[in-house]
Amino acid sequence: MQRRYMTVDVFTDRAFGGNPLAVILDAGGLSTAQMQAIASEFNYSETTFVLPPSDAANDAQVRIFTVNREIPFAGHPNVGTAFVLATQAKKPPVRLRFEEKAGLVPVEILMEGSGAVGAELTAPQPLKKLTQVSAAQAAACLSLTAADIKSDRHPPQIVSVGLPFLVVEVASREALRQAKPDAAAFAKTFPCDGSDAVYFYTSDVPPDEACDLQARMFHPGSSGLSEDPATGSATAAAAVLLADLANQREGELQLRIGQGVDMGRPSLLLTRVVKQGGAVVSAHVGGRCVQMMEGTFRLAGEG
Repeated sequence: MQRRYMTVDVFTDRAFGGNPLAVILDAGGLSTAQMQAIASEFNYSETTFVLPPSDAANDAQVRIFTVNREIPFAGHPNVGTAFVLATQAKKPPVRLRFEEKAGLVPVEILMEGSGAVGAELTAPQPLKKLTQVSAAQAAACLSLTAADIKSDRHPPQIVSVGLPFLVVEVASREALRQAKPDAAAFAKTFPCDGSDAVYFYTSDVPPDEACDLQARMFHPGSSGLSEDPATGSATAAAAVLLADLANQREGELQLRIGQGVDMGRPSLLLTRVVKQGGAVVSAHVGGRCVQMMEGTFRLAGEG
């Protein structure tokens, strides 16, 4: 059986920027072990597998795999998968609803003229604030000093809106640039609350970078610790955490968050967090996508 796939660069408007994603469009009949093997073969941070929905009211079931494991939710896989499905439709849909292990994920299609250019997801879960980590331990994970960690808005803390991350604010753009993952410190810190990754950001952003925050994310890859160029699920969690702490009680809080700049894959993630009566009622992250490659494959032993 020939199975179709497409690859896209997500959270970018240019080829070879953003976060690459492989989308397997004909995933019916694949076992979990086969999906994991295919994701490992692509060797992207995530690969998605599109399946028929269990409920006809939804558009698809989407399973998401890293090179190591299946995960319940992630940001750029939802944005990229929705973009791919929209570009394959005769008439691009306004929105899609994906069934995932974390719950239902609504995704709005971003259009220019008659064509899809990206997507925006709604986080499937409310903010969960989990374990706090000391500034010294967070700094050690990043090969920084405790003085480089900023804790006046929030301590380093594991938070989630569907997938947990240790979220850390650093004091300067230079500290963000100089950070490197430290394997020994990671081993002491993770896994914790289901998290194995640290997302860190700074508001100390020069005007030429044209964003409100600049961020990076370290996580286990196929061969040790690696960096992710655009992490929608972590970005959404950080945006909700900041909105939850903000004095604004009503309306929409928007952020432009850069990522991937220091690894040569610049990304731009756009967040919206809606508050009513002082409480967060919805969180969204979106951006543009660029189609890169498409093709087919046949697994050995399949017809």
